[in-house]
Amino acid sequence: MTKKEYDIVVIGGGPGGYVSAIRAAQLGLKTAVVEREHLGGICLNWGCIPTKALLRTAEISHLLKELPAHGFTAGELSFDLATAIGRSRKVAGQLSGGVRGLLKKNKVTVIEGEGRLTGPGEVSIGREKITARHIIIATGARARELPHLAADGDLIWTYRHALSPKRMPKKLLVIGSGAIGMEFASFYQDVGAEVTVVEALPRILPNEDEAISALAEKIFSRRGISLHRGTEVAALEKKKNNVTARLKTPEGEVKKEFDTVLLAIGIVGNIENLGLETAGVKTDRGHIVTDPYGRTNIDGIYAIGDVAGPPWLAHKASHEGVICVEKIAGHSPRPLKADLIPSCTYSRPQVASIGLTEQAAREKGHEVRIGEFPFVGNGKAVALGETDGLIKTIFDAGSGELLGAHLIGPDVTELVQGFVLARKLEATEEDLMETVFAHPTLSEAMHESVLAAYGRAVHY
Repeated sequence: MTKKEYDIVVIGGGPGGYVSAIRAAQLGLKTAVVEREHLGGICLNWGCIPTKALLRTAEISHLLKELPAHGFTAGELSFDLATAIGRSRKVAGQLSGGVRGLLKKNKVTVIEGEGRLTGPGEVSIGREKITARHIIIATGARARELPHLAADGDLIWTYRHALSPKRMPKKLLVIGSGAIGMEFASFYQDVGAEVTVVEALPRILPNEDEAISALAEKIFSRRGISLHRGTEVAALEKKKNNVTARLKTPEGEVKKEFDTVLLAIGIVGNIENLGLETAGVKTDRGHIVTDPYGRTNIDGIYAIGDVAGPPWLAHKASHEGVICVEKIAGHSPRPLKADLIPSCTYSRPQVASIGLTEQAAREKGHEVRIGEFPFVGNGKAVALGETDGLIKTIFDAGSGELLGAHLIGPDVTELVQGFVLARKLEATEEDLMETVFAHPTLSEAMHESVLAAYGRAVHY
């Protein structure tokens, strides 16, 4: 049987894979995507999108508690978790179907199955074999588990179980306080669960600026989420209907009981069963080693997205895919700079950042100017009744370069893109101070934070 030939075959149909394929097709390359489960990958089906649908439910739950302040009187409300989960799955399904439509529109062939490298320029999907001059691995990642912290889908969950639970947890332990952990902690606490979060490191949201982490801890604690920093889980002892967690705290070991435990201790790349060893592709600590254009150590084999290492973000994967394909096509794309990739956590409050933290900037030798502006000084935030949070900007004192921006508060995952653009265009403090921000908007807090770095804040 004649093998089907392509210019590019992408293994994995997530945000990195399907965007790569579409861009390749736009550039006139005959392209196929191999996907073993659902188009859109973990992000669209079991991550970014369904979690945001659930967090919308949590936001509505929060707003319902504010009805009296707005003149509304309502009877007793009830919450049905199954309905909320059903809506989130419907949203994911709609967008997965949309990805299929986009690939069809761009004449990308979709092959269902598990792809594996079986020879130079060859991919096997079951009994079918196809060939390509260029093979892009975009297989993503999965939840990390440890031998003494293994999920069973019943009492101990990963994020996938948390997105399709069989029951509503009453007492939930979240292990890990990164973006995944805090988003689920925020959701389940908003809809009625008693939530405890443990973090082995000295602060929650450990990748964020220290000032943001500290304020986030205060706000989450005020909401009623129990936070334990510098705490490790020594063991989980499963019983019939609950789990006893042995926690090693700075004060000593304690035992606490929960009916559900959620593991949010990071992710690991899907590098197994791809034929990487046979092909000679170099890996390191669970991810594929690449250069700035996604090229591995083997000619014609590339890797992008989560499988190629941190930061594990969908938008990073998509952009890497475009860069990789444009390089293959003979263009001259610019390599992706990690400090131009925004990071977002969609909890309540939201958290977002771009560039260097204050500590990182100082460690790099910068003399810095710091601006902070709280949302309590922003008219739109006061009108919304959402005044928790602040915006922090970091500038090089000599050049005026914006080194980093760190935000916590209402809709900051939308606001951060302004700072991303400013860094991309190498805007200085003067450019930003001279920019007119519409009134009344939350974005005015961005402007005031810049002004504050130079002693010119007006409204606080």
